[in-house]
Amino acid sequence: MARVTIRSTYALDVETARALDRMARRLGVSKSEALRRAIHGAAGAVPSGAAESVAALDDLQRSLALTRSKADAWARRVRTERRSGSARREPRRS
Repeated sequence: MARVTIRSTYALDVETARALDRMARRLGVSKSEALRRAIHGAAGAVPSGAAESVAALDDLQRSLALTRSKADAWARRVRTERRSGSARREPRRS
């Protein structure tokens, strides 16, 4: 089924137009697609297929039974590993 499109003209200030260009490049899509995504996101709409993806992620996270203390311990271990592997030693922050 063909997608119905409506062509419109909008005036954007220079900063907004540049932000749209950057967003489109970062996402690897056209400016029109980047604008559509921004509008859907701002409107709280969920693109097709996204609801299932989010539900799968929620299921995965629940299956881990991650508690705050487990997450904090993991973060401390990772921080320690990164510091020990760093060529440049940085002082610890309090």
